[in-house]
Amino acid sequence: MQPKLVEARSVLVLGGARSGKSAYAQNLAESAAPERFYLATAEAGDAEMAARIARHQAERGDGWTTVEEPLALVETLRAVARPGRRAVLVDCLTLWLSNLMLAGRDVEAEVARLAAAIGALESPVVFVSNEIGLGLVPETKLGREFRDWQGRANRKVARACDAVVFVAAGQPTLLKPPPRLDLRLR
Repeated sequence: MQPKLVEARSVLVLGGARSGKSAYAQNLAESAAPERFYLATAEAGDAEMAARIARHQAERGDGWTTVEEPLALVETLRAVARPGRRAVLVDCLTLWLSNLMLAGRDVEAEVARLAAAIGALESPVVFVSNEIGLGLVPETKLGREFRDWQGRANRKVARACDAVVFVAAGQPTLLKPPPRLDLRLR
């Protein structure tokens, strides 16, 4: 079922690995504006990741400007999310969170800064993030901390965004604004 159309300047797209969330988010950004910025948080730490990044860039095609920023997400967003005929796609918050943790940054403060900045961004922004809390409890302490921080970050960003969409098996479901039931007697 396709989500109903909603007015939104900021959208969080959640889903699992290979769920179709990035493709859905890309389509949203492409339909929002003719000029598009792809704010990438991934770093090519090995050959497989470098190939993955190259494949994603090729799939996006023309009409996109890629900006790579693994840590300073808020500052970069403020710089590229300017008024006019442009949209920004941030892919993804999960890698950004991982980068913050591995760099020893204050994750709570960075997530709070991002959530606070969302409402003031001057162009449409689509955020992509993994929903990792639906699986097994990670075996390691770092894995459990990451899972917990990801859940907290997703909640804070979801609260700050105008709309939230969950993608499973390539099918988007609108989470925010929440669907409303009509329980009136007819």
